[in-house]
Amino acid sequence: MRRFYTGTDLSRVHSIAELAELARRRLPHFAWEYLSGGAEAELTLGDNQAAFSAYGLHARALVPCHPPATRRNVLGRSLPLPMLIGPTGYNGLLHRDADIHLARAATARGLPFSLSTASNNSMEQIVAAVPGVELWFQLYAMGEPKVQADLLRRAKACGSRTLLLTCDAMVLGNREWDRRNFARPRQLAWRNKFDVLRHPRWLKQVMWPHGLPGMGNLNPYLPEGERNALGSMAFIGRQMDTLLDWEMLQRLRDQWGERLLLKGVLHPADAERAIALGLDGVVVSNHGGRQLDGAMSSLEALAAIAPVAAGKLCLLLDGGIRRGSDIAKAVALGADAVLLGRSTLYGVAVAGEAGVGRALDLLGDELRLTLNLMGCSHLEHLDREALFRRPGQGA
Repeated sequence: MRRFYTGTDLSRVHSIAELAELARRRLPHFAWEYLSGGAEAELTLGDNQAAFSAYGLHARALVPCHPPATRRNVLGRSLPLPMLIGPTGYNGLLHRDADIHLARAATARGLPFSLSTASNNSMEQIVAAVPGVELWFQLYAMGEPKVQADLLRRAKACGSRTLLLTCDAMVLGNREWDRRNFARPRQLAWRNKFDVLRHPRWLKQVMWPHGLPGMGNLNPYLPEGERNALGSMAFIGRQMDTLLDWEMLQRLRDQWGERLLLKGVLHPADAERAIALGLDGVVVSNHGGRQLDGAMSSLEALAAIAPVAAGKLCLLLDGGIRRGSDIAKAVALGADAVLLGRSTLYGVAVAGEAGVGRALDLLGDELRLTLNLMGCSHLEHLDREALFRRPGQGA
């Protein structure tokens, strides 16, 4: 049976899996399932990680082990590592001001930070608290044009020049764990209320003294008495544009006028349409296995999309990344960089900014070690020839 470190010294945490175990112990059960759960039978959730295990790495001999070159050009910006923090919603359930902690850790390491429409800290709070942050903004298409236009205006005013439009969450997936944990919408079942009382540190860190946080980006559009968690959740549920289509994407392309990426692409034909519309990139993603259960894993979708889109679009990937070797495999299959979700959220749940930093440093160190052990001196040398299918893992 695998054992994990369960103390508080982050220097003794040696993997994302250990951070995850620490997060599981620190969070109430309903918050842990919110962080870690997927849709229905969680087939796609599991496939996201299993897809990386299906690939092995070729190693070459007698290559001097100098520090490998890991810089990567992403949308015209040279990043020290091929990774950035992706957009995730309602992070305040894990740690007070979690969005700020995530942004600080990313900025300290020269990496961009993506903020969700459904964040708890507003974009204005992020730029005020984190000088020098490279802020990307993730948009859920809003049914009310004035609300969407104002979100875009505010994002530009905050210095964001990269917009991620999420296209795979117009309706929410079947998240059975959510219904198990709540007696009615946003009302915890009694067993979960008792479990919350068993986590006084979480209560103090998240709930005290104002209760669950609202969604900061949406506060300007809510009546004053509804600027809270329940009001924000109800508002975004009403506002989600379920009729989002390619024509709307074209209008957004013209309206935004800056870098625009489509997040939630899993099919090569959709990547071709994104190229035709003049988008700057796509994020190959199945929403962390939280939407369509049975959807293709992100890594396998990347393998199918890359031959179509390479050199024409910036290709980013999210889903299932737990090791630096996973990042190497994604790059070898055509990704320009990866977006990190749960890996850094485990860190913020454990120790705020320090926990996020530990997650980022672990992945960076593992990536460099992987390249050395492969005999690969430069990240740019990685391609499909660096990979092989492990026995029993398909063609």
